[in-house]
Amino acid sequence: MFAVSVTVRGYETDTQGHLNQAVYLNYAEHARWSMLEAAGIRQADLIRRGVGPVVLETTIRYQRELLAGDEVEVTCVFDWAEGKTFRVRQTIRKTDGTVAAELESVAGLLDLQARKLVAAPQQHLKELADDPSLFGF
Repeated sequence: MFAVSVTVRGYETDTQGHLNQAVYLNYAEHARWSMLEAAGIRQADLIRRGVGPVVLETTIRYQRELLAGDEVEVTCVFDWAEGKTFRVRQTIRKTDGTVAAELESVAGLLDLQARKLVAAPQQHLKELADDPSLFGF
């Protein structure tokens, strides 16, 4: 499981003083890109190959509020299946272990020329990665 640390910034909070609901998606996106980078895949590598990651659906289960200054860990686990899509499970957890939110996304790799999902996206990532073990391979 991959994880990245984030500090909740004051400008990300809403009038109730807690993290704005849309920012949870930013944290999840940050963790996914950080995982790709940790695996040795840069955005330029994906573009050269003619593919790009896309999120098709996301479900967020908010469990505890986050406040400015809270330190959190955002995890990222890829679940592979046959076909063009895969799932990404993510948890946003406070340093005391409290789960603030759980996210589950359906994602794929888009062929940037054809504008369609590629078959076997895991194969593309495996070939591009310096450390494919981060993806569970």
